[in-house]
Amino acid sequence: MELTFLFKGLILGFSVAAPVGPIGVLCINRTIDKSYFSGLVSGLGAATADLIYGLIAGFGLTIISNFLIAQKLWMQIFGLLFLFYVGIKTLFQKPQFKLNKVGNVGLIKDYITTFLLTITNPMTVLFFLAVFAGLGLSNAENIKLAPILLVTGVFVGSGIWWLFLSSLTYKLKNKIGNGIIKRINLISGITILMFAIMILYDLIKDKI
Repeated sequence: MELTFLFKGLILGFSVAAPVGPIGVLCINRTIDKSYFSGLVSGLGAATADLIYGLIAGFGLTIISNFLIAQKLWMQIFGLLFLFYVGIKTLFQKPQFKLNKVGNVGLIKDYITTFLLTITNPMTVLFFLAVFAGLGLSNAENIKLAPILLVTGVFVGSGIWWLFLSSLTYKLKNKIGNGIIKRINLISGITILMFAIMILYDLIKDKI
């Protein structure tokens, strides 16, 4: 019975990470322009943010979740500005068709940026609250490890997706040249900026 929650978490984590959003685009771009580990670490940064929100939802930390939701506007503004920065930087990024060696500092930076981009969306905690209730977590008082297993599954499932995406992108990287990488940077930058514009539109619409 307990392992059922772990399996459900795996499926949920994989499903949440799989849709290609700004983090997915950034992960692909960094794998191509930097290294395999750069793309993988970028994905794990997002997975860690999901893990934190999953823990908040799984253990019913209402004080924290209410605070995050109350600060939704400021967190969205920070995420929006950060997304614009990343998009513009990617747009003008020079292609480097070579096996780059990314140091620990570079990997930490890649991890932190995607973590911040993901953690600035406090509505994620509401998503997990709704999904966890639907998966029967609220009726699993007799299973003490249920929240831990479910949240662990979410992180592992998300990590599996980022591992798959980075590995696939890295294999394709060896078959392309500088010209294609330059176009990929251009498309990636525009796509990330489009996500930022969509967030800006939603913020303006909510205020009108």
